[in-house]
This record gives sequence, structure tokens and C-alpha cells, in this order.
Amino acid sequence: MLKSLLLSLLVAPFAFAQSAQPTNASTGYPGPGIVIAHSPASSKIYLGSPAIVILPDKSYLAKCDEFGHGSTNTMHGVSLLFHSADHGQTWQPVARVEDIYWASLFNHGNDIYLMGTTAESGSATIRRSQDGGKTWSEAKDKSTGLLAAGHFHTGPVPVTEHAGRFWRAYEENAPPSKTTGSTLAFVMSAPVDSDLLNADHWTTSEKLNSQKSWLNGTFANWQEGNALAAPDGSIVDVLRINQPHWPEKAAIISFGQDGKTPTFYPQTDIVDLPGAGKRFTIRFDEKSKLYWSLTNAVPEPDQDGQPDHVRNTLALVASKDLHTWEIRATLLHHDDPKTHSFQYADWQFDGDDLIAAVRTAADDTAGGAHTFHDNNFLTFHRFPNFRDAH
Repeated sequence: MLKSLLLSLLVAPFAFAQSAQPTNASTGYPGPGIVIAHSPASSKIYLGSPAIVILPDKSYLAKCDEFGHGSTNTMHGVSLLFHSADHGQTWQPVARVEDIYWASLFNHGNDIYLMGTTAESGSATIRRSQDGGKTWSEAKDKSTGLLAAGHFHTGPVPVTEHAGRFWRAYEENAPPSKTTGSTLAFVMSAPVDSDLLNADHWTTSEKLNSQKSWLNGTFANWQEGNALAAPDGSIVDVLRINQPHWPEKAAIISFGQDGKTPTFYPQTDIVDLPGAGKRFTIRFDEKSKLYWSLTNAVPEPDQDGQPDHVRNTLALVASKDLHTWEIRATLLHHDDPKTHSFQYADWQFDGDDLIAAVRTAADDTAGGAHTFHDNNFLTFHRFPNFRDAH
């Protein structure tokens, strides 16, 4: 099933027009989807950490980070933001924001937030825009958005509203060890009606490390967790697991109803999730009562080498309980896994459709992507009537 080409049910017909951003025609991008941003491999700047949000006026705001040897991501992050007023058919650049990296993009009322780190393995931070993403607050101290100083890992993971609070997962980098992983998983939360830029309004859970003895000694690490409300109303963190074998696995840490104390049983809380060796975004859909995600599930014929190196297929997956997942459809696929990928998709519900911003490696007029990982495009996709996919 996964080896199939794009499902006609789920591929939207797009038109493109000239804009301030490179278009499909000017960059040589063959599709699918619409080009939001393009950075040729020769620049040594690649476009990571995509995120997308629907604004109150129904327009879209998307972002990506700069990474690679041509960027400054290890010293201070740079996020690029783009706006679409025509449902994703054309995109305009609106802001270049420094000292923000790996950030989630979410809105609360008319305010928009970027929540991530200051740089790769930087301090935890949050920034706010009150003009549609054009200008952003500066995180100078604990009262203006500097949430925790230190060395943290994350990605554009969901910021979930539940029980009157916003919830977000992070990992803190841990000292090297022969027996434990390199990241401590935890969640942060704040009341939705509080000043989210004030660190004192955020509560941090206890932190939990992983054990290398799990999965018969093949468990390497966990990272890029999704803070979610489980079916019983408790807060859980669903994390990517790095390990060398198929099937790909995710970890589910429970933080209870109050989101403070982690509980994890590897016998039951390590679950099969196709594509979970790469970053993924999970969201709950009130209409279908299912959890959905877009993941880099790997077709069986391609299951050789390292699972996290195969990112040329994007699949739609669903679950009733976060423990048992099924592949509903293949959305995007390219036969070449070496220099092509549709990875790290961030997405939103838009009525009966899903819209997504995707970190894409593909052909262009400048010689193509450096590798599947070092991508050259940020692309937009619409997947109509996703609930009907089987």
C-alpha cells in the first residue's frame, strides 16, 4: 500500500502564481504541493522545523528554521515566517526572527506565539506577535519570554490546550552515560489566561531519562515529544524513539492529571507507530474522536538501513488510544530516498481537510538537494477529506 503513488483522493489540484517567494516554476520544483521557500544546496543553508497555523481571519502563517554549515543555528537560531491570504496558493515572506529555533507556532486569540529554543541546544524561550507575525517580542529575561536557561532539545511539536492550560513537551540534554539516554523528557504548562511570556506562570514537570537496556539493548534515545491529553484526560508525552530496527517505535510517558510526575513502563508504553523514528506531530480530532499524524512511514521493501534515514514517504496514520496505530493512506512518495524526502510535516485541521507545511528535499534548477536530510524546500500541501481515507 505504501509503495503506491499519490492517492487521487488526497491530492489537491493547485494553481500557482508569481509572488515575492520562489514559485514552483521559477525553482523547477516538480511538485507535489506549493513552494513556500527555497534554498539551493550551494548556500549550505537548509530549511528545517516547519510549522503552520491558521489565523483568526482564516489566512495561514508558516515558518521554517535555517540550519546547516551556512547558518548560525548552533549560536543563535533564525526562523523565517511566511503568510498566505489565498488558502496556500501563494506565499509572502513576512519576518526573519533571530534567537528562535525548533519553535512551535500557535495562536491564542489574536496573538501568535513561537515557542522553542534560542538555538540548537539552547535555552527554552517563547516569543509573541500581535500584528499577524510581522514583528515579534524579544525574550530578554524571565518576564519577557526566557522560560528556562540551559540546553534543551525539541521541535515544532504541538502546543495542546487542555483543562484551562497550554501544554508543551521539551527535552533537557543530559550528561553522557553508558546506561541512560542523552535527553530528559518533561512537559511545561501555563494557564491559558496568563501572560505566557512570564516564566513564573509556567509549571515544569519532573524530568525522566530513558534506559539503553530497553528494546533488548537497542534503545538509543527519545526526543521531540508531543504533549497531549490522553483519552482518560491525563497528560501524556508521545516521543520519537531512535533505535536501529523495524518496526519503528514511540514512547508514551504519562504525567497524570496534574502533569507533574512521569510514569513509564517500557513493557506497555513502547508502542509500534509507523514512522516514529522521525519527528511527527499528533493532534486529536473532535469530529472523528481519533488522534491523527503525518509520519515518514517506511514501505516494507525499503526497510533496510537506518529507519531514521528513510523519509521519502509521507503517510496518514490514526489511532483511537495512542497505543494502536494504523496507516490510513500514502499521501506523498518518491522512489529515491537518497536526495528526496517529505519530512517533519506540521499540520492543522482545516474543516474536512488537512493542511501541512513540509520539509522537502527535491529536484530544482540548482542541482537538487544535498541529501534527503539537507533539504532545499519548504512546501505547502492540502489533503482533502482526510477522514475518508482508508
